Amino acid sequence: MRPTLLPLALLPLLIAASCAPSAPEPAAAPTAAPTPVRDREPDENVEVDPLLADAGIAHAVVAEAFLTEMVPENNTDSLAAWTAPDGSTWLLATAKEGSKGLVLYDGDTGATLRDIGTVGKGPGEFSRPNGIAVAGDLAFVVERDNARVQVLSLPDLESRLTFGEDALRKPYGLWIREHGDGDFEVMVSDAYMAGVDAAGEDILPAMDELDRRIHRYRVRADGPSLTAEATGTFGDTGVEGAIRIPESLWGDVTHDRVLVAEEDVATGTGYREYSVDGAFKGRSIGVGQFKAQAEGLSLWACPDGSGYWITTDQFKDRSLFHVFDRVTLAPRGAFAGQAVANTDGVWLHQAGTKRFPAGVFYAVHDDMGVGAFDWLDIAKALGLRETCSAR
Repeated sequence: MRPTLLPLALLPLLIAASCAPSAPEPAAAPTAAPTPVRDREPDENVEVDPLLADAGIAHAVVAEAFLTEMVPENNTDSLAAWTAPDGSTWLLATAKEGSKGLVLYDGDTGATLRDIGTVGKGPGEFSRPNGIAVAGDLAFVVERDNARVQVLSLPDLESRLTFGEDALRKPYGLWIREHGDGDFEVMVSDAYMAGVDAAGEDILPAMDELDRRIHRYRVRADGPSLTAEATGTFGDTGVEGAIRIPESLWGDVTHDRVLVAEEDVATGTGYREYSVDGAFKGRSIGVGQFKAQAEGLSLWACPDGSGYWITTDQFKDRSLFHVFDRVTLAPRGAFAGQAVANTDGVWLHQAGTKRFPAGVFYAVHDDMGVGAFDWLDIAKALGLRETCSAR
């Protein structure tokens, strides 16, 4: 290239600039402490986080009744609510990380009441608790890294029983069927893997090894003590019915239905429909409709068999909650909050509370807190029934 000749008028400016003292370099910023590496779940191996803003899915926006305090170190996962003897509503959340096991909130205000438990292997201690459910006056907590389910009595939150240690490998979610006073059937999902590859990513088991994705237990009260008995496992091994990455599940005995979240995006995320006895019923819902990842689900149920399933599509910017008819599983609409995002677990507390006379839907908010939605607001937005007596 030919050299560029500078105009003579610019020479004095260049000479002055060369004689001026150089500006001092800015002080080096302090070196930040390395960010802790969080233990990723098997369902977190996606290259790009999908956003609801880009999905183009029609939905209603329902304002949250409240948002709890956001605590990043908790890595909040799942929820369960219980009506205390004084009529107040307790909301329990599992904290997968940090120094505790559970967080107790006021279910009507979202105020943090207290932390429960510590990290460890003993009674009242937890190691990466994931799923939680309440049945009767008992709270059942799945602990992934202790490979067990721990049962706490309510309201004292004392440890009463642990079970599953001899069979569970990587448990996550659970659903409880009550057979009578002090008699429970507990189904627990198990996301065991076949090791990790050279990049440290989980390797899915072979299809014929997916027959133990759900474990069954019978838990009974015998006076002041509780006992647990393993009663079998199930899981389809066919292409359509197998569950590659399981977590959340919920059941509906009236319609002989257990829905299990398939979180493997590569396969097609949605919910596999099984019978209560554990047979794949040949249908999945949400596959192709869900654009992020199927997560927590709940059932709004009426004595006549009608009602709605509320399911979660886990977008990172705002979670989308799809509603399906309880009987037919036909879509009934979808809603999102103004803030609640990246939801794992949800819980529908259908019983009225002081603040929410028709019930309340709780959803984990971005791994750090909880958002609450008044059922009356959801019903109005989607044209659903407000109560079982309303048609």
